[in-house]
Amino acid sequence: MLKQSDSCMAYDEGMDILADSLRPDVLHLANTLTERDYTVEDVAAALTKDMLSPADFAALLSPAGAARLEMIATAARAVRHRYFGNSAYLFTPLYLSNYCENHCVYCGFHRYHRIRRMKLDRARMAAEMAAIAATGLEEILLLTGESRGQSDPEYIGAACRLATKYFKMVGLEVYPMNVDEYAYLHDCGADYVTVFQETYHLATYGRLHLAGHKRSFPYRFDAQERAVRGGMRGVGFAALLGLSDFRRDALATGLHAHLLQRRYPHAEIALSCPRLRPVKNGDAIQTQDVRERDLLQVMCAYRLFLPFAQMTISTRERSGFRDRVMDIAATKISAGVSTGIGTHAATEGGDEQFDIADRRDVATVCEAMRLQGLQVVTNDYIRV
Repeated sequence: MLKQSDSCMAYDEGMDILADSLRPDVLHLANTLTERDYTVEDVAAALTKDMLSPADFAALLSPAGAARLEMIATAARAVRHRYFGNSAYLFTPLYLSNYCENHCVYCGFHRYHRIRRMKLDRARMAAEMAAIAATGLEEILLLTGESRGQSDPEYIGAACRLATKYFKMVGLEVYPMNVDEYAYLHDCGADYVTVFQETYHLATYGRLHLAGHKRSFPYRFDAQERAVRGGMRGVGFAALLGLSDFRRDALATGLHAHLLQRRYPHAEIALSCPRLRPVKNGDAIQTQDVRERDLLQVMCAYRLFLPFAQMTISTRERSGFRDRVMDIAATKISAGVSTGIGTHAATEGGDEQFDIADRRDVATVCEAMRLQGLQVVTNDYIRV
């Protein structure tokens, strides 16, 4: 396991190394674009285009873009409805385990936190999945803490196979893996993989990820590409906004997704827009303030730069904001969420990863979406 003294650019034994990684291109382009001073004229010019360049994207994310947020939001809403109509996709996460081998100072699951640890066995998995499926949801996102010892690929694969009996779409948000492991999980029924890079700022990344496999910045960076090479049809990207400069992290996230889609045009791209949330026993860390207005700017810039991408608005955000942004930029919303372990079908389980702001059940979220004039879609994928 990597130790605190090791460089966060190092690989651990057994990690796949991609010789043609997109990382140098993404980081170089992100650094170059952030050095420019964008004007409101740059923002206005970007809004006249059907397809944005990376520089246009950077302009929309800039302080000049913040001064024209209403114009950007209007354009984003038009693009969102052009490509997705009034559809709103619904899903929920299912946390399988909260054991973790990493030391990430901002995370409620990290290995030094004194929390109630739990790992679902097959019977408890089935109970959780049955309870979720009974709400009408047809898409599940399976999550674990980042512990190969407690949640190895075989354990996750068994969960995927079980999930296909209850759901038509199965996503994963687990620790990064090698190409052959992603291929195995795809064969087990997984459709897509989401990985949060957390922050693309290298010095900040090293300061916040003190130990464990997650300390390897380049291995985590290439996770989506390894997943595509392993056969996954879709991959998701995110930075955890608030760990570093949110504009720079959002820029790098969008560029990462953009360049990967250029390399793999068949891959379905998704974006998440999480802000840092309080955690149980959380360490005091210096975080950047990211307001709702800032988050809206990021989401609208994503929508205009990557018009075909799915975009999730998480239960980290309050219900009113989530409902409104679904009509402007987001296309996907979670409902009936618990970030604890084993708490969909039981009253007690393992501790939550972080506090959520929107605890509405599925029926309530569906009704709120309909009041917004949105058509709720639980699945648009046929498993054969």
